[in-house]
Amino acid sequence: MNNMSYQDAAFRPIVGIDLGTTNSAIAYIRNGKPEIIASPKGERIIPSVVLIDLKGRVVVGQDAKDSLVAMPDRTIAAVKRRMGSDDPVEIAGQALLPQEISALILKELKSYADRLFGDVEKEAVITVPAYFTDEQRRATKQAGELAGFIVERIINEPTAAALAFGLDHLNEDRYYLVYDLGGGAFDVSVVEMCSGLLEVKASTGNRMLGGEDFDWKLVDWFAERMIERHGVDPRGDIRAKALLKEEAEKTKILLSDQDSVNVMLPLVTVTGNKPIGLDIEINRGQFVGLIEDMLGETIDSIHAVIKEAGLSFSDIDEVLLVGGSTRIPRVRERIAGLFGKPPRNDVHPDEAVALGAAVQAGLKSGALSDSGLVATDVAPFSMGIAVMKDWKGMGERPGGFAAVIPKNTTIPVTRNQTFYTAFPGQTAVSIEIYQGEHEWVKHNHRLGEFTGWSKP
Repeated sequence: MNNMSYQDAAFRPIVGIDLGTTNSAIAYIRNGKPEIIASPKGERIIPSVVLIDLKGRVVVGQDAKDSLVAMPDRTIAAVKRRMGSDDPVEIAGQALLPQEISALILKELKSYADRLFGDVEKEAVITVPAYFTDEQRRATKQAGELAGFIVERIINEPTAAALAFGLDHLNEDRYYLVYDLGGGAFDVSVVEMCSGLLEVKASTGNRMLGGEDFDWKLVDWFAERMIERHGVDPRGDIRAKALLKEEAEKTKILLSDQDSVNVMLPLVTVTGNKPIGLDIEINRGQFVGLIEDMLGETIDSIHAVIKEAGLSFSDIDEVLLVGGSTRIPRVRERIAGLFGKPPRNDVHPDEAVALGAAVQAGLKSGALSDSGLVATDVAPFSMGIAVMKDWKGMGERPGGFAAVIPKNTTIPVTRNQTFYTAFPGQTAVSIEIYQGEHEWVKHNHRLGEFTGWSKP
């Protein structure tokens, strides 16, 4: 156990956390540099998997992941994709909200910080995908608080990754594109580094696209082969589905280093008292064929974010790859082909976001006050209100969207805009607030409302 004291750390305990879909990590600033806080077993990252075992004990990490197949009804993975939802998650006969399950993962990470700093109050900077909605961000903050942290700041994952890189490149004046393809979400940001100022120019992405989707594409491919050979769809069996998912992840990882993989599972499911297995070879080209459309979506996002930043491809000096799914060779091939040069991976793809969150924590606490690094971010969505709007030249209708703070506005920001009541003599109005890009609010994301009254 490390008996580091407050005096050794020099500043109050404040950590950076990457609460990932697939894996999570926690980091802090030590001697002016971000450093991962390892588990007692020496793990630098842990699977974001929770198990409630037969004795009711909560297990988080690799041991929980190892139980996904044996106890699928007591184990939950990829809960991050459900953040912001009010629908409870069934696990071990209990109904828990997504933020309550995420809090168990964060509590495990907090135990690592407790070993380092002692049982004292700790702050945390927690990262989220740039395209997380307000509800998802608030749910993440609540998860941190349920775990025992003081959570005063939530930052975007590609911004965190850029901070981890920028701390070692303070004297460079360049444009970077951060391509962040993780287990559950994809984000891409254009960042300008100028004399220590790291400014996010634009961000976009898809919070439901990542390595998890690649795994499920493989699961479907495996299942289709079993249907062809045995006339049995294993996806209706919860344990068989979990087994195929586990094998899909292993296959995906192996195909990053091998041209082909032989998948052999003697027992996947049982039908009519007959065991049904899987024995098949899949090559890298077949795997790429399964995910090529999704990779194409990320390329479309790159085009969009560069345009939103007001730049061209030739303006981008370097491309930074972040997230475990960027290990897939086809990802690097497509990025290199698009920009005409290989991407960089100076920061560990699985650790970059946690390290960057620690940099933000260090800037906030003062531990990096002498670094000269300053960072800004942008609003991932336009934010505005519901208004009366002309509809097909047939007069005004309610439900139009008026953006007050446009997407990719540098934040924090304050904006004032004048609106008028719909009818003469109106003394009160309900202000409905939305975020999104559509001209009609029904297609955007509702944040809430308040009532405004006229002065007497």
